[in-house]
Formats: sequence, C-alpha cells, structure tokens
Amino acid sequence: MAASRYRRFLKLCEEWPVDESKRGRDLGTYLRQRVAQAFREGENTQIAEPEACDQMYESLARLHSNYYKHKYPRPRDTSFSGLSVEEYKLILSTDTLEEFKEMNKGMWKKLQEKFAPRNTEEKQKAWARSLSRPHT
Repeated sequence: MAASRYRRFLKLCEEWPVDESKRGRDLGTYLRQRVAQAFREGENTQIAEPEACDQMYESLARLHSNYYKHKYPRPRDTSFSGLSVEEYKLILSTDTLEEFKEMNKGMWKKLQEKFAPRNTEEKQKAWARSLSRPHT
C-alpha cells in the first residue's frame, strides 16, 4: 500500500508546475522536497499514519486540480486593487520583492553595505590604511 501512495505523490509532483519567478518560495519545489523527505526509502517507506497521508494527498490533489476554483467561481478575475493575475505574478516574483526590499532600506544602511569591507582581510587592510594616514 505504501508503494501506491508513493507513486501517487510522485505523479502529483510531476504534474505540479514550478514557478521560476518565485525562487526559493515556490510551492511546487517545496512539495517535491517534502515528498522526498517523507518517502526517503521510496516505495519501501513505512507510513506511520496512512490516513493522514491519504488526507494530505487528497488536499494537495484538490488544490492542483483547481477544485475550489471551479466549485466557487469568481464573478470577475480581479481583486479589490483592480490588478490582474499577471500583474500580481509580477509583483510577487522574487526579483520584484527583492527590489522592494532594497527600496525600503534606509540611506545609511545602503551606504554601509556599499562601502563596508567585504571580508576580514579587507577589514584588516582598511584598518592598516587608516593607521598609516597622518592624523591632524
């Protein structure tokens, strides 16, 4: 029975798309990692709670098949902001979120990062240079 569960999860992982715009935050990638952890021994993995495993599979399968999207259709494909799905995808991409994070940094923090020595050797060189300069 564990073998059939394993095969069902593998099939779900194969079908689940990976969103390259969400590096490190993609649900498909996370799902693959969790299945690999849960089924370390492949088809020979002993499942401690088969009912919970089956329930997890069924929940993920419903999400993947858009069960709830079809059961509860939306009258329009917009939200309170009026943005489209494509605009949300762009805003929620890892690159855009990193740009927002950079924009929110204070000026002092940006200057520190820009001019701070990168590693211990550079710090020592900077310190030595400051000692060799004549002080007034």
